[in-house]
Amino acid sequence: MPPEIRANYHTHTFRCKHASGSVDEYCAEALRQGLEVLGMSDHVPLPDGRWPDVRMGLEELPLYLAEIGQARKKYPRLQILAALECEYAPAYRDFYRHELLERLRLDYLVGAVHWFPHAGEWHAFSRWNETPGAIFSYAAHVVEMLESGLFAFLAHPDVFAGSQLTWDDDIETGCRTILAAAEKTGVPLEINGYGLRKPKIESEEGLRCRYPWERFWRLAGEYRIRVVVNSDAHRPQDVGASMDECIAIAARYGLEVVHLSFAGEAG
Repeated sequence: MPPEIRANYHTHTFRCKHASGSVDEYCAEALRQGLEVLGMSDHVPLPDGRWPDVRMGLEELPLYLAEIGQARKKYPRLQILAALECEYAPAYRDFYRHELLERLRLDYLVGAVHWFPHAGEWHAFSRWNETPGAIFSYAAHVVEMLESGLFAFLAHPDVFAGSQLTWDDDIETGCRTILAAAEKTGVPLEINGYGLRKPKIESEEGLRCRYPWERFWRLAGEYRIRVVVNSDAHRPQDVGASMDECIAIAARYGLEVVHLSFAGEAG
């Protein structure tokens, strides 16, 4: 796909319990906003039922996929992709690969970290400041995710910045670990527009958005990585929001913006 194509690969419906809108409503709005490609990527239902407050139940997955199928017939001018945003743990590998990608034939999976293993427990990124050494555990988890080969891109790699108010040597080391793994594996990193629409925070740099964190992406410019830009829409009217600003961040630091061309691959 050419780089000028209007596409958003990161979208959430009412099924995740913290967003609004149906697949149909997102598709209609995407066409109104001039998008050509829309990836529906609600939070994956996990086979062990973990973290149920922010995802659909496993029994809802057929309904979600049926709605995407119906939308493809109703909106032939829009390329509609079926995807899920996934937490990572080795125990889920077979479910993701064999059930979601092979049997259900999803177009792609999005990797994302909202919880990460640290000192024998799973920690939410919102508890970042309560977790000494969090950046090293987070970075190691991201590397394992990138190396799994399951994900078309990694969503909001800098999401921790919403709770990290200072930049120090440890943060830089952790970020370089993530960026080096992205360069080695070729998995694109996402510049995520949702953080641009959230309330700003006071940090040592002054008032800034929670993410994208400019310092992370400035550092990314030192590596040969690829990026995708997405709105991470949680309501239909935001389906194309903030992506121009994300493209501008990529341009500022010389980062190559790519688009998904088929399941699990960017081009």
